[in-house]
Amino acid sequence: MRTNYMYGRMKRPVVKEIFALTICLWLKAGAGPGLGTPFSYAVPGQANELVLVEWGSNPMELLINDKAVTLPITMTDGKWHHVCVTWSTRDGVWEAYQDGVKKGSGQNLSPWHSIKPGGIFILGQEQDTMGGRFDVTQSFMGELSDLQFWSRVLTPNEIYSQATCAGHLIGDIMSWSEESVELHGGLTKFPFEPCH
Repeated sequence: MRTNYMYGRMKRPVVKEIFALTICLWLKAGAGPGLGTPFSYAVPGQANELVLVEWGSNPMELLINDKAVTLPITMTDGKWHHVCVTWSTRDGVWEAYQDGVKKGSGQNLSPWHSIKPGGIFILGQEQDTMGGRFDVTQSFMGELSDLQFWSRVLTPNEIYSQATCAGHLIGDIMSWSEESVELHGGLTKFPFEPCH
């Protein structure tokens, strides 16, 4: 539902600076408009350190250190999709994948920035301060599962094999499990098996 009080929080802290990353997750859009914010990572002094957001009629965006790039990913069919974003501080190179296929890439997204440790990683809301000040218009509507967060750029083959359920890699920064996500505001949990 679109609220400013329902969210998940990843319990595992980020303990080291991040110079390269891949985040993958399964997403199923709700009624819209826009998907809202599947995840946001805020650190002291920077609420938009790492955010995936699609609000209103805007395209999906990846924000790093409050700089944004537009991702050519759309999810309006009400089906589950596997989405991955990769980024490297070197030249700020980024890529976006949907269902194992690279949809877009570019550079100059916060080049030579490192993502800071010690922040709060929230599912389903966009943080305006660390851990709070959620805006209902940016809240996620739909379902999400199996978020994995790595400190490296995965290869296209690794991403494809996860999207097609040929393999399942576990993120070294964060990984999805019953214990790893703290639920707030009355979220509903369902069993999820993408590879049925």
